[in-house]
Amino acid sequence: MQLPVVYQKAKEQVCKIWTTLQPLLTVHVGLASSATALIILEQCGKNKGYQERDACGFHPEGACCVLDGPEKMESAINMKALWKNISVEGINIILSRDAGRYICDYTYYTSLYYGNGRAAFIHVPPLSESLTAEFLGKALQTIILAMLEQCGEQRE
Repeated sequence: MQLPVVYQKAKEQVCKIWTTLQPLLTVHVGLASSATALIILEQCGKNKGYQERDACGFHPEGACCVLDGPEKMESAINMKALWKNISVEGINIILSRDAGRYICDYTYYTSLYYGNGRAAFIHVPPLSESLTAEFLGKALQTIILAMLEQCGEQRE
């Protein structure tokens, strides 16, 4: 599902995912246009500091995702363990604790909140001649399968 670059609409879609689909895990993928050949695994989402306006010229009430929500939320997925144990030839994978204060981080925090931590966020670079959709898709598949393995371990 493609989410719009609009805070309120993105939040509505994320809430709909959690209430109607009730997934084991939701993995969000966002574009990090400044990154080249770099996949970024985001560990946590932040609730406050959303001052930048979205595609419709708005920013969230109180510049936050969830009024009275926790300052930050951590993913149930241990991104550090994932980062240490996974490699994809031809692309660097790094760990981050700050997804920025725009739609990506807003969506991530919202999903962590409504999914009780069962969300993940991956920033990917733009496609290029050297980084094809097929290659990036296979890299994401490898990463997401490792995330699902972690979910299975947590359920036992």
